[in-house]
Amino acid sequence: MNTLKVRLLIAFACLYAAILAGLGFVLGQLFPVYMENTVRSNLQEAQQHLSDYFTSEKIPITDKQQQELVKQLPDSFLSNDLITTRWHFWLILVIVLFIAFVLLMFTTNRLLKKLSLSVEHVTQTALELAQGNYRARAYESSDVATTALSKSINVLARNLQDMTMIREIEQERLKTLINNMGSALIMIGREGEISVVNDGFLKLFNKNHDDVKKHVFRELGVDENLEEFVDHVFMTETPYRKQIEITVHQQIKHMEVYGAPVIGAHGHWLGVVIVMHDITELKNLEQVRKDFVANVSHELRTPITSIKGFSETLLDGAYQDEETLLSFLEIMYKESNRLQMLVQDLLELSKIEKEGFKVDVAPTSFNAVVKSAMEMAHIQIEEKNMDVHLEEEGEVRVLGDANRLTQIIVNLLANAVSYSKPDKRIDLKVLTHGEYGVVEIADQGIGIKQAEIPRIFERFYRVDRARSRNSGGTGLGLAIVKHLVEAHNGRIIVKSEEGVGTTMRIYIPLAS
Repeated sequence: MNTLKVRLLIAFACLYAAILAGLGFVLGQLFPVYMENTVRSNLQEAQQHLSDYFTSEKIPITDKQQQELVKQLPDSFLSNDLITTRWHFWLILVIVLFIAFVLLMFTTNRLLKKLSLSVEHVTQTALELAQGNYRARAYESSDVATTALSKSINVLARNLQDMTMIREIEQERLKTLINNMGSALIMIGREGEISVVNDGFLKLFNKNHDDVKKHVFRELGVDENLEEFVDHVFMTETPYRKQIEITVHQQIKHMEVYGAPVIGAHGHWLGVVIVMHDITELKNLEQVRKDFVANVSHELRTPITSIKGFSETLLDGAYQDEETLLSFLEIMYKESNRLQMLVQDLLELSKIEKEGFKVDVAPTSFNAVVKSAMEMAHIQIEEKNMDVHLEEEGEVRVLGDANRLTQIIVNLLANAVSYSKPDKRIDLKVLTHGEYGVVEIADQGIGIKQAEIPRIFERFYRVDRARSRNSGGTGLGLAIVKHLVEAHNGRIIVKSEEGVGTTMRIYIPLAS
């Protein structure tokens, strides 16, 4: 901007110099004419005065002498007067023109400086806007020619700032939506580079932004099924939906995956977007439902088949043999009891799993609960000639429902007896651990494989189906125990070794 100002000053200086030089030249050409006329007029006047002087003084001189005398005056007088006056004229003219040039340059410099500052500020504001600083504003002044330009720049800056704020708000909304949508999302560019990824995707594959930023999708090392799905969307360039299984950290997850091409302006293809919804829990629930229906059908079929078969046999004439009649009736009675127990356990489990189920908690003696459970299970214990040893570490009072806690301990004792051989020992301990009261039940039974431990609380799951069925179990006891313990805000921990035995620890919050 300073260079432009200097160039304008030089241009104006040349223009002013040319104009003043032309003016001086014109004045210089007109001055001799003006001086000649002035001198001639003055000469004539001097001649007249001289004639009048001779006449008034009555000086004896002839007319011819008078004319000769007058003719001798102009040469010296005109020459001296004209030369002196010309030098004075040129000196004054040069001084006046120089002063005029200086005044013009000073005025022009002031105007250019004011104008250049305004233009410079507008230019700087435009550069700031170009660099993304939409808060910059140009100075507006009513006494400069660039006021309209400054106002226009400021209007543009305000509009850009408003547009930027709106865009930032929209971007934040979109970012929040993408990160909190509950599904994993990834957008892949045309060359396979990752352009957008949300927290759900990073959490699913245990990645961070540095691992995926500016990387190619195939470098992530995701499951082959997902890579095949992405390849299909890339090749077909059409929306595609599919349920796939992927392995993440040695765990199989079921995913509902949706892919679609991203189309920009004028039909420009930008890449693909992949959305993955984890349906593993739904699949598991569906499998649990199928297993539940199959197991219930199986458990009900056995006693119903027995009762129906023996009743048909009796109707066909076997009732006439008293010994056979009594044997069949005893079997039908046992099977009906088993059927009744199964229905009761199903109703009990349904009640416990119902939303809003609560237990009536109150300060309760854990010691008394354990002793009551031992008395209720003593018949089963005596039938297998087993020894039960109770160890207590003082009085332990917990917040719980005495009846439900007794139900928990009875079920666990029944399991310990059922899965142990006769003449074995069961150890019970009542103690405290931190903020919890603990009951530990350790048997010397068949034990549980490590792979089966997470499944023992499922409905109808049995470690040894033949043994548990012969013992009259329904397969729902541990499922009921788990829900009752959770209803008490407690937890159950299982430790087992196949062929050695199983230890179950029940943690219930202590009474304050």
